[in-house]
Amino acid sequence: MIFPLFGFVIGAVVGALRAKGRGGKPLDMLQWGAAFGIFFAIIGLFVLIIVDRSLY
Repeated sequence: MIFPLFGFVIGAVVGALRAKGRGGKPLDMLQWGAAFGIFFAIIGLFVLIIVDRSLY
């Protein structure tokens, strides 16, 4: 399952767009993208655990 990977990619895009919308520079976009990516990857990990546990 690749929920954490999808979460990281979606979070990175959302974070970068959010920083760009607030007038951020490229390093701001990188930092926000990394932070949101990690956060969404953790959410994806919990989703993966819930889905995996519900199958058994």
